[in-house]
Amino acid sequence: MKTGDETAWLPEYWTFVEAAQERMQQEFPEADLEANRLMMSLNRASSTVTYDFEASIHRPAGSTWSGFRLLLALWVCGPLNPREVAVKTGMSRAAVSSLVNTLEGRGLVVRTPSRSDRRQVSLALTEEGVQVVRRDFQAQNERESEWAQALEPSEVAVLARLLEKLMQHRTSFGGRARH
Repeated sequence: MKTGDETAWLPEYWTFVEAAQERMQQEFPEADLEANRLMMSLNRASSTVTYDFEASIHRPAGSTWSGFRLLLALWVCGPLNPREVAVKTGMSRAAVSSLVNTLEGRGLVVRTPSRSDRRQVSLALTEEGVQVVRRDFQAQNERESEWAQALEPSEVAVLARLLEKLMQHRTSFGGRARH
């Protein structure tokens, strides 16, 4: 629904959540609706923030959210093989391979064949890649700060710890993550 108001989806989304919760309660009275609301909210928040970063920072700079994540992994860790990049970014190996082709074509990433196994490659940033990831990180971090201003500093720390705790807990019940 386009109303010209960028926040118009908020009431509509929360109305949907309330309707979903009522329907679920009727159909599944034993359902853990608090857990459901938590996951619906977490998923929506994550996709909204990701979209915002991509639309306000990465696309205008000629990149993508996925491209930034790959460049950031190489910037933080140094040269990695494609499997390691996939693990660090949470992307599939196929997505990494396709993205590397694009980033290599833009002169941001270079592939170096392994000396011991010609089938293996190492991925590294070019000097231009370093400049791009540094520029994009600064812009994204400013945006991250704008998002975080909705919370008190202590709330930011608590929320980060709670999300980390949630992610650590996934192994106790076999929760899956892309590796």
